[in-house]
Amino acid sequence: MSNSHPTIRDVARQAGVSHQTVSRVINGSEGVLPETRALVETAIAEMGYRPNAIARSMARGQTHTLACISPNLTDYTFASVIEGAEVEARQHDYFMLSSSASDPESFRALVDELVGHRRVDGLIVINPYADDRFEYIPQNFPLVFVGASAHEKNICSVSLDDEKVAYEATCHLIGLGHTSIALVTGPMEEDCSQDRTEGYRRALSEAGIAFDESMVIEGDWSATSGQDALLSFIEQGRIPTAIFAQNDRMAMGVMSAARNANINVPTQLAVIGVDDMPLSSYFDPPLTTMRQDIPRIGREAVQMLLGIIQKKTTETCDLKLSAELVVRRSTSEKGGD
Repeated sequence: MSNSHPTIRDVARQAGVSHQTVSRVINGSEGVLPETRALVETAIAEMGYRPNAIARSMARGQTHTLACISPNLTDYTFASVIEGAEVEARQHDYFMLSSSASDPESFRALVDELVGHRRVDGLIVINPYADDRFEYIPQNFPLVFVGASAHEKNICSVSLDDEKVAYEATCHLIGLGHTSIALVTGPMEEDCSQDRTEGYRRALSEAGIAFDESMVIEGDWSATSGQDALLSFIEQGRIPTAIFAQNDRMAMGVMSAARNANINVPTQLAVIGVDDMPLSSYFDPPLTTMRQDIPRIGREAVQMLLGIIQKKTTETCDLKLSAELVVRRSTSEKGGD
């Protein structure tokens, strides 16, 4: 035939049946005589007909597609979460659509397109409280938050146990004899930055070390903000003996600024981060950090979302994952070698 993309009606004419019968055969419905089914299957094979997967899914009320919306697709943590989510989705025969929205308006447009037109069966939102995007989250739609606990009712979430991670990181520095410990945070409107700050404060309190607001500098997760934080302490003339940076990139910036200022890490300044980025062990010196299994966060989010879609999850769930302390040469005892 001249038509390179035969339709269901073309198959019906070839087999001498109605297009409704062809549809029933394609969808595996009962009530089709064996000889009729054989005619249709032969016509499909001869014509090379391929059913429209999207149309079939929509007809069944499911697209077998999930979406993940992230503030960006270049951040190491976000990309690793998405990678884990995509792997898990494929294991369950779902396709994962990933997209980014850098501001609330673009986020709302994405949600309208994906959810409003029912192009996906469920939605994963990374860092929902980074700005006001959470206000545009659809109600009564399968949804999982990543990187933040769900403040709203009936929303499930997966995140690192940020308060515990920061507590353990700070305790590591305290255990090495440090009492002048500075903190470089991420953006403080984000849940994880607030929780990590709380963990830092709890560790200081339990050790009998007074919390000093001037020892806390807000960063933006970038290496540059870590660098600027140490430069600020240098300008103030009050360099701490240790710095807990809330992610590895800011820790890298701290160490770069220290090197340029001839401050030795770790003998004069101990530095610890969070994440254990692939290059952390290649920093100079190798970075002590709190290792988190970031792809697992994505996998857990997909499992949770599929449970909601398949109505296996009926209660709000808030999963917090632990991290592992990885000690390298960027931390040492105060005054040690």
